[in-house]
Amino acid sequence: MKKLAMASLALCMASLMGCSSSDDEEELVLPEIVNQFEPQTVWQESLGDGVEHYFSRLTPTAHDNRIFAAERKGLVAAYSAEDGEQLWEIDTRKDTSIWPWADDDSAKLSGGILQAYGKIYIGSEHGEVIALDRESGEVVWRKSVPGEALSSPSAGDGLVYVNLGSGKLLALHPDTGEERWSYEQEVPALTLRGLSSPTSANGGVLIGEESGKLSVLIAESGFTAWSADVALAEGASEFERLVDVDTKPVVSGAYVYTIAYNGKLAAIDVRNGSVVWDREYSSYRDLVIELNTIYLVDSDGVLYALDKDSGTERWSQTGLRGWYLTAPAVAGNYVVVGDQEGNLHWLDKQTGDLVSRQEFDSSGFFVEPIVVDDKLIVYTRDGEISAIRIP
Repeated sequence: MKKLAMASLALCMASLMGCSSSDDEEELVLPEIVNQFEPQTVWQESLGDGVEHYFSRLTPTAHDNRIFAAERKGLVAAYSAEDGEQLWEIDTRKDTSIWPWADDDSAKLSGGILQAYGKIYIGSEHGEVIALDRESGEVVWRKSVPGEALSSPSAGDGLVYVNLGSGKLLALHPDTGEERWSYEQEVPALTLRGLSSPTSANGGVLIGEESGKLSVLIAESGFTAWSADVALAEGASEFERLVDVDTKPVVSGAYVYTIAYNGKLAAIDVRNGSVVWDREYSSYRDLVIELNTIYLVDSDGVLYALDKDSGTERWSQTGLRGWYLTAPAVAGNYVVVGDQEGNLHWLDKQTGDLVSRQEFDSSGFFVEPIVVDDKLIVYTRDGEISAIRIP
């Protein structure tokens, strides 16, 4: 518990959420802009209580014109991407009615959502992975795992990969939840509250580790193919020595791209683990690659666009510094991020200029928007799901 409490504090400090402040601290003010367009909200629905103030990475996902979302207490639902009609909803909490003293208040869903192999996969802080039928929402299987599942599972090579807070990465059979292999990571005494979601590519599983490494495992066996240092623990204090690679590795061509907290953004040869180039950036939010450009939000809330081949910076946007931004999403000609107050910011992806701002639920955004055809799907902490037409 001490580790988790301190880790949450570290994340709070890193993201400048104002967990501690002095009376003299200047209030953050958004830069004034004149909206160049007013995006249209196509539909809006609500799912339970959302995640409230808790840590979560319950990013919605989509398949075949349907959107799947989950809230922390246990509700999971499917919606039509066209009009928001709810297609099914299920409560994943266990039936504890025969044990009235049991804790059935919350399933504490926190890692997801993955859709693959005809199912929906979600992890929980209770140390459980749940698989639902994608068409009906019925529970197919649920498996106890040795640690919190805080990041989204991933799929590939006929397996589902789940990264756990205990330092284990599990490979599970998608139809039964049977464990096929496990990989043990080194876990420092103090880490951020968050985990890298694995990436499956070319017969390997790529995973960012809390020790500052990026590792590639052989999908068939779980044996390590190679590991590369993205960040090295340096500094006098434990906070300065935080080097978590909490982001999902992105494979593009022959390279894999990843970024560490208190570390670097690196392009690494996926075949042998050699670092092709690295740059001094720090983040715990997933980066996005479109064509030849990397888009990222750093630990302070500054947005960057960089050349994928060289790491050369194309533009930066500092106007949203300190606003605890989500990871970016590329939507048409724009890069879109949400902030902790419920503002949705649209930037010109060529210049980084702020071109539009929308206000949503004041509970704020906690996960990045996703793009579904011509719509942007956003999800607030209080469970409000909105579909916005991309200009």
